[in-house]
Amino acid sequence: MSVTRFFHPVLRASELQRRPVQVRLDGERYVLWRDASGEAAALVDRCPHRAAPLSAGHVRADGRLACGYHGWSFDRRGQGGSPTQPSLTRCDAAAMQVVERYGALWLAAADVPAERMPSLERPGFEAAGVFVEHFMCPLHVALDNFSEDEHTPWVHTRLGWTQADVGSVAYAASNYDDRTEVRYRAVQRPSALSRFFGVRPGDHFHNAWVTRFDPVRSEYLIHWTDPSGEVMRPAQLFAPIFMVPQEAGSTLFVVFVLAKLDNPWLWRMRHLVGRGAMMMIQREIRDDAVFIRNVADTPFSMEGMRLGKFDKPLIHNHRLLEKLYWGESFAERAARGASRLPVDRTRAEAGSTEA
Repeated sequence: MSVTRFFHPVLRASELQRRPVQVRLDGERYVLWRDASGEAAALVDRCPHRAAPLSAGHVRADGRLACGYHGWSFDRRGQGGSPTQPSLTRCDAAAMQVVERYGALWLAAADVPAERMPSLERPGFEAAGVFVEHFMCPLHVALDNFSEDEHTPWVHTRLGWTQADVGSVAYAASNYDDRTEVRYRAVQRPSALSRFFGVRPGDHFHNAWVTRFDPVRSEYLIHWTDPSGEVMRPAQLFAPIFMVPQEAGSTLFVVFVLAKLDNPWLWRMRHLVGRGAMMMIQREIRDDAVFIRNVADTPFSMEGMRLGKFDKPLIHNHRLLEKLYWGESFAERAARGASRLPVDRTRAEAGSTEA
């Protein structure tokens, strides 16, 4: 079952200019370009003539995408033609659907209904921007990392709490048929950037998120309160993070940042605050991307791993990856070579798994 039945953000809209661009999704290559009207178009990145990558070609003045090998050209519907043999039929390339929204380009199969497009709207929140980060690991490893905050004191340096406060972290997680929901609360570590959002020493950091699988994404809602938890600080951040599988060992993160500012002074400076929010979250994501290389070969199976209470969402998320996103088990995907998946070595290992 192809993951292109879901809309995935695959590229920042600003990155698609005059030249075609190749993107990868679950082991397949696609080419994006802008036609004569400036609208984005997408095809499978494979010329039907001799399988050359269409992304190595160019966009003609009439907006058709021309193959760089023999000049075959295609419109946004994939209808193609040969310049040296115009009478040749069945020259079409496989067309995809692409939607430009929220500052990104979203790719799906041509027949996917538009209403399946994920909505990032949230009352009172204003878009601050979108950025991408490459994670050199399989999708399930990236998802595991973003399913718990237990690693916060060791991997991160800005949001969250210090090692000294790990014993006082408040935590709750709930599993549902279509999602997981997680909540953390602890004393915010000293951070110059958090002070920029009206956070005071001793305030509590709250991180609540929902992980969904149509496509895979975690939608983080971050806010701060006074130590009692009753007084909200003026800034809230909403960060939907889409985890887009490229190949077996590569996952593209497309991160949208939105901010809600309840203080008039902060509101007047909303563009500056938005840039600060982008910078802070991008640095946090990059911390994860740097460390994730150390655990990139973590197998899908959790046999042999000694898990704790913070790992409860991981187990359920793996089930939902198979059931809702892939539509098949990890073993079935591995058997047919989907995305050239790595072998899951722990199925032969002994040990206990708890959550």
